[in-house]
Amino acid sequence: MHHSDTDIELKVLMEAIYMKYSYDFRDYTGASQKRRVLHALREMECDSISALQARIMHEPAAFSTLLQYLTIPVTSMFRDPTYYAALREHVMPVLRTYPSLKIWIAGCSTGEEVYSMAILLKEEGLLERSMIYATDINPQSLEQARKGVFPLDAMREYTENYQAAGGTRSFSEYYTAAYNAALFDSALRENVTFADHSLATDAVFAETHLISCRNVMIYFKKKLQERAFGLFHESLCHRGFLGLGSKESIDFSAYAPAFEPVNKRERVFRKR
Repeated sequence: MHHSDTDIELKVLMEAIYMKYSYDFRDYTGASQKRRVLHALREMECDSISALQARIMHEPAAFSTLLQYLTIPVTSMFRDPTYYAALREHVMPVLRTYPSLKIWIAGCSTGEEVYSMAILLKEEGLLERSMIYATDINPQSLEQARKGVFPLDAMREYTENYQAAGGTRSFSEYYTAAYNAALFDSALRENVTFADHSLATDAVFAETHLISCRNVMIYFKKKLQERAFGLFHESLCHRGFLGLGSKESIDFSAYAPAFEPVNKRERVFRKR
C-alpha cells in the first residue's frame, strides 16, 4: 500500500500529539483530519506538517492553537430540532420517574447543546433534579461553554430551532441581550459540570440516565467508535437512554444488540 508523504507526516504528527499531550486523534477519520491540519498549516504559517510538528513539540501554545483547528465546533442551539422533539416525546416522560437524574453531553463543544438540553429539562420540570456533565477535549471550547455567551445575531436561527423542537415559551426569556451578545440565564448552568474528557483516552466517570453524543462519532474511525460506545454502555444505568441524532449510527457496532431503538430516525436508543 502506497502512502503519500502527507499521510505519513499526518500519522507521525498524531502519534507525537498523543505521546506529548495525551490527546488521541490517531483514530479520527483521515479526510476531515487532513483538511483541518492543512488549514492549520496555512493559518499558522508552517511550510509542512513536519514543521508544524516541530513547533508543537516545543511550544505548548502552538499546540493549543492547533487544537482549535482539530476540534472545530460546528454547532447551534437546538440543532436538528426533531432530535429534541424526540427526546421531549420519548425520553422525558421516563426520566420524570426518577428522583434524581444524571445526564452526560459528550463532545459538548462551545455549549450550545448544553443550554438547549437545560432549557428542555427546565420546561419538562426536570432541571432542578438533574446533574448535567458536559464534556469536551477542548479547554477553550469548555471555557466558552461555561460563560454561556453566544452571538446575538444567531438568536433568530436558535429561536426558530427552539420553536421547531416544541419549545413552550418565548425563547428570549432565557437570555439577556447586551453588546451584540446573548447572555444565557445562569440558572440554566447551576447544575452543569463542565469537564475535560476524551472518549479516546478517558474512562467512565458517572452512572447516567441519558447520554447525548451528536456529531462527534462521524469523525471517529471504527476502533474509536467502539471505544466510545463501550463507555456509553458502561455509563448508562439499567434502561438508560442514548441519543446520537440522525447523522450517527450504532447499527454496525458490536454494541448494537445491547440497545433497542426508541426513535429510529433520530437514533435515540435505550439500553436493553
